[in-house]
Amino acid sequence: MSGNKASRQKPCHHCKSRSASAPSDTSTIHYEKFWLYRHCSSVQQRDRQAQKAGQLFSGLLAMNVVFLGSAFISSMIFNHVAITLADVWILLSILKVLCLCWITYYLLGTSRQPHAVLYRDSHAGPIWIRGSVLLFGSFSILLNVFQIGYSTILIHCKSRVEIVFPSIEILFICTQAFFLWRHSKDCIQVQHNFTRCGLMLTIATNLLLWLLAVTNDTIHMEIESQLREVEQRFEGKAPFSHPYLSNETTLCICPNTTICKVFQKGYILLYPFNTEYCLVCCSVLYVMWKNVGRRISHHHIPYIKPQFKLQGVVFGPLLGTAAVIIGICVFMVYQIQATGSAPNRQVFVIYYSYYIVLLPLMSVGAVIGTIIHALEKRELDTLKNPTRSLDAILLMGAALGQIAMSYFSIVAIVATDPRDLLNSLILSYSVLLIFQNITQNVFIIDGLHRQPFISPGKEEEMKEEENHEAYDQRAVNMLELGQEIRKVSLSYIHSYSHLSWKRKALREISFFLVLCNIILWVMPTFGAHPVFENGLEKLFYGYSTWFAIVNFGLPLSVFYRMHSVGGLLEVYITA
Repeated sequence: MSGNKASRQKPCHHCKSRSASAPSDTSTIHYEKFWLYRHCSSVQQRDRQAQKAGQLFSGLLAMNVVFLGSAFISSMIFNHVAITLADVWILLSILKVLCLCWITYYLLGTSRQPHAVLYRDSHAGPIWIRGSVLLFGSFSILLNVFQIGYSTILIHCKSRVEIVFPSIEILFICTQAFFLWRHSKDCIQVQHNFTRCGLMLTIATNLLLWLLAVTNDTIHMEIESQLREVEQRFEGKAPFSHPYLSNETTLCICPNTTICKVFQKGYILLYPFNTEYCLVCCSVLYVMWKNVGRRISHHHIPYIKPQFKLQGVVFGPLLGTAAVIIGICVFMVYQIQATGSAPNRQVFVIYYSYYIVLLPLMSVGAVIGTIIHALEKRELDTLKNPTRSLDAILLMGAALGQIAMSYFSIVAIVATDPRDLLNSLILSYSVLLIFQNITQNVFIIDGLHRQPFISPGKEEEMKEEENHEAYDQRAVNMLELGQEIRKVSLSYIHSYSHLSWKRKALREISFFLVLCNIILWVMPTFGAHPVFENGLEKLFYGYSTWFAIVNFGLPLSVFYRMHSVGGLLEVYITA
């Protein structure tokens, strides 16, 4: 009996060591030993590798297509005898036919397969982007109709390719606009590589159409400016010759009929919308390309979709409307006087003075908005969002065009005569424009990365849902759950009462900047180009060099204003 008691009181050393090591063995679970974990990990790794390989291959395809088309367009510009505009049109027509075949296959085949579109990106393809596609697409279709009519009237001196190319362009624009309107939010889950290649081919085609449109638009502006110089230097001087003005161009003159003049003026007026359409389509297609094969969890889906309301904004719409009305008046005066045979110097003073007054107001508003963002302490939205990343890249990239032209103007003015009235106005305009672009970009990008504001009642409802999910998973006591909800609601209501003026200020600033960017987009889009007319930079850098600089900067600056409107609307809604 005593022996048994002793044996119970003194366990063996081996048993003690085994019992001591037991907790450490059970507390650590080595998942890599299970075959299911290893299998799932390898499948996920293979899926990521396949996705990267597909993106790389489709990107290389687009790069080669863009380089080939750029070589054609550059050869047409520098050696218009060997490579003509008709050759470029034939290449682009082939690319558009291939894109039409893929879009038709996607609409009728890929998107209708089982489990093809399991997820849709709520951030992709907002209504203002899709509306821009339809608006600019409609103007581009009308542009091609005018081109067909103009070429038909002058069929005796124009190639039939100039009628076939716009016809294919109309079909391409209609099909692509319908495709982007219906499927811009798709996260396709089947035929990944084929879909990526189709999207990249369409992006490359739109980029080449934009490059050709920019090139032709620049040539038209060169011709108009040179014709004005010919009129000014006509008396006693030889006519000015330019390599772009061939004998065929001078002989192919529009007859003195009303319908021909309408086609000609309509074509020149609507031409800038084609460049905007190509850039907007490229941005939407890129987001679709990033979303191929993407799986969105339920936590990424927003609970409440913000809506656009004009509630509580007064000063922003009033100041913005005043800026738009004054800008329209300045634009009309500029168009009447600056497009004549002898542009008046006073009209340039009026034009640049308007910008010098408006740009500081926009910069101050953007700086105040950025400060309010820092004081508001709204949480940052750190979820993966290809649309938001693309918006930031486009804002920074498009602003480079206007900033580059401004720096070239600053150098030209400082090196010549900065004390002249007009030169000092252009210098001030260039400096203020650089500062305004930078401050506005910071304000928009900071606002896009903020969590949207939700009213206290909605916030309490969302917190209840989240806490109920947490309760189901972690078995939290209901009494503690209710106390936590009440604490969160009271603290949020308290913070809302202190931060309401900040949100109102953000909405006022955003709306004011929206209207200002609209008028700054309208003026250069419809023909207000003082950089072509004032002659300062052209005399300093030379004709060809300055037009090459403007060829890069002007389309990007127009696109920047339009894209800023969309970003500011997003900031306004989320405020």
